[in-house]
Formats: sequence, structure tokens, C-alpha cells
Amino acid sequence: MSNIPKKVEERIKDVLKRFSPVLLAQRDRDVSEADTVTVVKDLLSDLFGFDKYAEVTSEHAIRGTYCDLAIKLDGKLRLLLEVKAIGLQLNEKHIKQAVDYAANQGLDWVVLTNGIRWMLFSISFKKPIEAKIVAEFDLLAVDLKSEADLEKIYLITREGIIKGAVVEFSEKQSATSKYLIASVLLNDQDVLNAIRRELRKITDILVEPSVIAEVLRNEVIKREVLEGDEAARFERRVTKENRKSKEEPATVSVTPADSGDQSSNEANSGSAT
Repeated sequence: MSNIPKKVEERIKDVLKRFSPVLLAQRDRDVSEADTVTVVKDLLSDLFGFDKYAEVTSEHAIRGTYCDLAIKLDGKLRLLLEVKAIGLQLNEKHIKQAVDYAANQGLDWVVLTNGIRWMLFSISFKKPIEAKIVAEFDLLAVDLKSEADLEKIYLITREGIIKGAVVEFSEKQSATSKYLIASVLLNDQDVLNAIRRELRKITDILVEPSVIAEVLRNEVIKREVLEGDEAARFERRVTKENRKSKEEPATVSVTPADSGDQSSNEANSGSAT
């Protein structure tokens, strides 16, 4: 597996096989939140690779309240984890609680989990504060042969956090966002012109770029990626980049040979008169 060190990959597979019966038993018993926190601390150690005595802190204080667990590496806070009882279905209320903890702490990342389902969020400190789910996985449903499944777990391992894997993963998500791709198709003149050329090649008819954009907007691209805050954000980004490209002055390089030829031509012209 390209992104995950072999040793970490093997640890993830071995621990998941060992912990699956434990998680099932805990869920069947419908254990309390406190007991779930104990299981999560074991997972943070055995599966995710943290030192649960030196790097995992319980009940991290945040403005008069407490987040269940926090990860500190070299004394620096890196990740908050809000834990709910293993039998509880995670919902919007729980997500808001976890996000609020991270926002109040000024931290970019937070995890919400019930021991089985894990949700990793990135926090954007805008007005209002925005939270985006970066990765989500169910430890009882992970396909041990799936690179994509194992990569999501790797994001919040000790090794993954140290290497900034979650940042790289988030940037890759952004680069392939459906909102970004839709905005590029509709707002990038070069893309519309390229489609125009291909259509002419196939049909021998020259279609105006504005007509192509209208068909894309109304008949090809799903409405969900054209509306809302996320769509507007990516449209502004594409428009800004296009404007920037147009404002950059075009440069023409002249080779010494060209200069020599020009001087020669001028000299010949002068002698002719």
C-alpha cells in the first residue's frame, strides 16, 4: 500500500481482527459511555499507535466543560475526540458538540465516535465557523483488502498525524470536489472552448460557449452541485483564478539568433538605400 507504511498497515489489520469480537460484545451489552471511552482508549493505543499513558488525555478541559479525550504529541494538542456510548446512533447534535469543542479550542481537527463508527471533521475558522467531514468509517465494516478503507483509518494514526496525512487527504478531496469540477466546467473559458472544438470536430457545427454552459447547467450537471454555499465558494475560487490568469502579462522571449537576424536585416535594408 503506497501511502501507509507496511508496519502500520499490518498493525491495523491485526488489531481490527482482534477487536471486532470485543466491539460486537460491547454493542450487544449496550455498555455505558464511560465503558466505551475505555474501549476507545485501548483502540487509540493498539490500533492507532498512541501511547495511552503519555499521549492520550482524558476529559480535556475546554472553557468550563470537558471533551472526552485529547491527543497530545510532544506536549502539543493535535486532536480532540468526543465519545458517545457504543449503542448510540451518532447524530447532528453530537456532531455540533464535537465541532464546538474543536472551535473553542482553536483546533483544526476533531473526531466523533461511538467506538465503532468514527467521523473525522476539519474546522474552518470563518464567520460562521464551518465543519466538513473528511473521513468516516465503521470498524466492523472495514474491508481489510480495501486501500481506501485502510487509508481512512491511517489518517488518525500516530504515524499519519505526524506525517500530515489528513492534510494531504483533505487537499486531494478538495481538488476532486464535485463542486469544483462543476464550477470549472461552467466558468473556465478554456474548458468551454475545448468542448466547443470537440463538438465541432464531431458534428461540424460551431456552438457558442454560452450555449454549451447553459446545457451543462440545465441538463448535464446535477442541481445539487450548483447551489448552496459550497458551490458558491468554489465558483468564486474558479472566477478569481481565471481573472488572475487574464491579468498576468504575456511574455515574449527573443532568442539571440532572432536578434542577430533582425540586426542583419536592418543592416541590409540600410545598405540597400
